[in-house]
Amino acid sequence: MQRLIEILHPADVAPAGNQNVVVLANDADVQEVALEGVDRIELNFPKFTDGRAFSQAYLLRRRRKFTGDIRATGDVLIDQLVQMQRTGFSSAVLKEGKDVAEAQRQFDRYAAFYQGDVVQPEPLFARG
Repeated sequence: MQRLIEILHPADVAPAGNQNVVVLANDADVQEVALEGVDRIELNFPKFTDGRAFSQAYLLRRRRKFTGDIRATGDVLIDQLVQMQRTGFSSAVLKEGKDVAEAQRQFDRYAAFYQGDVVQPEPLFARG
């Protein structure tokens, strides 16, 4: 599987600069967030067992048609990256102590998926 998500180490994260960044809490209703002029939305994983940000990213991409950067922050582990990409994240800041170079291995393990997702909406049987 081709990696489409940008993987960042915490030390490499630069300040937002002149970008319009919105940081959403896990209990925020993404249907009610004003998206006009927003360049990046940061969704937090307070712990790896809390997956609400996956649903938020999916809703932002599919229902709200948000095309900007959706960034995962917090307790982001390497084994979550493929699912993050499939649900709409475009960048992720790995948890401190995790190696960015190891991330590609996760994408190499999973070349394709039967069901559709945000990246590839058609199921495998319907693809040319």
